[in-house]
Formats: sequence, C-alpha cells, structure tokens
Amino acid sequence: MRGQKEHRSRGGPRGLPTDFRRGFEEAYAHTNYRELPWFSPRPYPWLVQALDSGWIVPPGPVLDVGCGAGTNVLWLARQGFRASGVDLAPSAIAAAERRMKRARLSATFRVGDVLALPFRRGAFQAALDVGCFHSLPIARRPDYAKELARVVRHGGSFLLSWVAREETGKFGPPHRPSVVEIARTFEGAFVIERIQYAPSRSSRGWPTRGGRLAQYSCRLIRRSTPQPPLK
Repeated sequence: MRGQKEHRSRGGPRGLPTDFRRGFEEAYAHTNYRELPWFSPRPYPWLVQALDSGWIVPPGPVLDVGCGAGTNVLWLARQGFRASGVDLAPSAIAAAERRMKRARLSATFRVGDVLALPFRRGAFQAALDVGCFHSLPIARRPDYAKELARVVRHGGSFLLSWVAREETGKFGPPHRPSVVEIARTFEGAFVIERIQYAPSRSSRGWPTRGGRLAQYSCRLIRRSTPQPPLK
C-alpha cells in the first residue's frame, strides 16, 4: 500500500514504514529542535550514572540509537568516547552536526533506520536508547532487538530508557511497554542486569520542560553465549 513501503530483503521486510519515518522528519524540518518536547540540552542522567559506575568506559566505541539533535553523543565525545549517533530524520542529523561543529568536537552522525543500522556487526562496545524503542511499531520491536544485538559486541552494554506503563498522562507514546515486554523482547540476546524506575514529576507545559514522565531505565549486557533453554 502507498505510504507503507518498507525496505525489504530476502528475509522479509526491513526498515520502518515510510509514514513513520516521514513523521519524525517533518517534526525536525518544521520545528526548531530546541522546541521539540523530547529535546534536552543536558545528557540523560542514566547515561551519566553509567559512566560514573563504570558501566561504559572510554574510548568505547558507543552508539546512540535515535540520537535526535545529538546531546548525548556530544556529551560522550567530551568524555573521551568514540561516539556515534544515528537517526532516521535527516534534519535531526543536520542539527547534530551543526552543534558538533560549534562545540569543536569530533563524533560521527549518520542518517539511518534503527531496523537496518548502517554499521557492521559488532561495531560498538556499548549502545544507548533514550526514547526510541517505545515509539516503534509494536510488531517491529523484536526486529529492533535483533539489530541491536548485531551491532553490540558480546559483553557490551546496552542502556535503554522508556516511558513506563505506569505513566497515565496524555503525553508520550501511546503504548508504554511493561517490564515483562522488555524482557520478552531483549532477553534472548541480552542479560538484564538492572532496572530502575522513576515516577512522574509534573511541571507546567510539556513534562520534559523541567518535569518527567514515569520511566524505566535498564542496563542490559550482550550475551556471549546463547540463552539457556527452559527445562
């Protein structure tokens, strides 16, 4: 059907639907990235904690999936990481590159589909996702997990944050994954090491403007051996 074309390979559909990609590109093309509700000028706190705790260690390399205007990638570059960001919106990547040049930092930004990442197998020691996974079509989330497992090295870290099922406000993605859904999606290729819950915090206007949606943050470790079968 028109508007639902996907990238395809011999194994079946690859890549997100055209309408999905178009929606995010239009958001960045028609709105200054600073005004988008998910933008933050500061790195995600769970990422800062991950560095402080030794969960990720320079120089990486590390990938931010759905990097938007690049805040987390640029922070990682300042900490001495070989940092990369990928986003399906060309205007988001253009904004990230402008910010990188102004800050005189070195990082890599690529336009790409999270279901068909433009990176080789095992390219990254760590990856992070702040708000990408929970926006994906539900049926394609297992494909996302497989693609993350492809590019993250065995033993590497994956830092995932998503709007919690406990969030009942109107802002945020329409489907908020439960912890059970996360386990079902990722544990075939990752060990779930830690999950942390943060309740909502209200503010005037968008919750991201000084507030916070209820959210989970999770650290996963890429399995080095297959998950043991059920007995």
